[in-house]
Amino acid sequence: MSEAKPSIAVVIPCYQEALTIGKVIADFRRELPDAKIYVYDNNCTDGTAEIAIKAGATVRREKRQGKGYVVATMFEQIQEDLLVMVDGDDTYEASHVHKMLEPILRGDADMTVATRLTDHSEKSFRPLHVAGNRMVCGIINRMFKSHVSDIFSGYRAFTRESARQIPVTTKGFDVETELTLQALYRGQVIREMPVPYRARPEGSFSKLNTFSDGFRVLLRLFLIVKSYKPLTFFGSIAIVLFLLGIAAGSLPVYDFVTDPNHFVHRVPSAILAAALVMLSFFSLGLGLILNSMNLRLLELEQLIAKR
Repeated sequence: MSEAKPSIAVVIPCYQEALTIGKVIADFRRELPDAKIYVYDNNCTDGTAEIAIKAGATVRREKRQGKGYVVATMFEQIQEDLLVMVDGDDTYEASHVHKMLEPILRGDADMTVATRLTDHSEKSFRPLHVAGNRMVCGIINRMFKSHVSDIFSGYRAFTRESARQIPVTTKGFDVETELTLQALYRGQVIREMPVPYRARPEGSFSKLNTFSDGFRVLLRLFLIVKSYKPLTFFGSIAIVLFLLGIAAGSLPVYDFVTDPNHFVHRVPSAILAAALVMLSFFSLGLGLILNSMNLRLLELEQLIAKR
C-alpha cells in the first residue's frame, strides 16, 4: 500500500493586502489544488478579508497587531502535516512552492527558506536592506556554524513538528529572524532555495520601517544570542574585559618591576585592572553556568517532545 499524501496548508499573514491577496490565493490554488489556504487577517481595514473569502480561502483573525503574533497563532492552530508560509504582497513566485516542499517531502529538511538575493529587481529592496540582511546573516552563521544567506525571507515551508518546536516570542517583523535562530538552536535542518523576488505591484506599500524594524531585528538577535548562546556571548565579553584588564595593569606591573622598592605609583590603574580581570572571570563563569542550564533544558525539551 502506498503511503497517504501529507496534507498541506498555505498560510498567509496579511495586513492591508487587498490589492494582491486575491492573486496570491489564486496562484497557490493553481499550484497546490489539494492544499488548504488560510489567510490570517491582522486587523485589515481595506477589505483584505472579504476578498480572501471570495477567493475561497479560510480567513482567521488575529486581533493582536504584529506579524509575530500572527505566526504564533498560525503555529498553534494549523493541523496539516506541512505548512507553507508566504506573504500576501505577491512578491514571491507561487510556482516555486514545489521546489520548496521537495526537500521536506524527501525527509532532508525540517524547514526550507526562499532566498531572494540572487534574483530580484532593482526596486525589490529598500536601501540598506540587503546590507543589513548580510550583516545579520554573517553574525548568525558565525554563532551557529551555519550557512544562512537570507534571514528575512517571508516565504518558508515547515513540517508541523518543526513549527511546533519553535516558540515565537516576538511581536513584529523580526519574527523571520527568530524562526531561523530558534530552528538552528534546536538542531533543525534548514535548506535554502533561490527564488525570484519581484517588486510590489503599483499601489502596494511595504509596512516595514528601515530603521525601527532594523533596530528591532538587531535587538532580537542580541537577546536570542544572549539567551541561547550564553557561553559565546558572555565568553566574548570575558575576553574583552580580560584584555582591557591586561592593558590597564601593564603600567602598574611595569612600576612594580622597575621600581627599586617595588612601589606601584599608578594605584588607580592597578585597582581598575584588578576589577576588570575579576569581571572577566565572573562573566566567563556566568556563561558556563547558563550554558550548562541551557543544555539541560534542551535535553528536557527533547524528552518531552518524544512522549
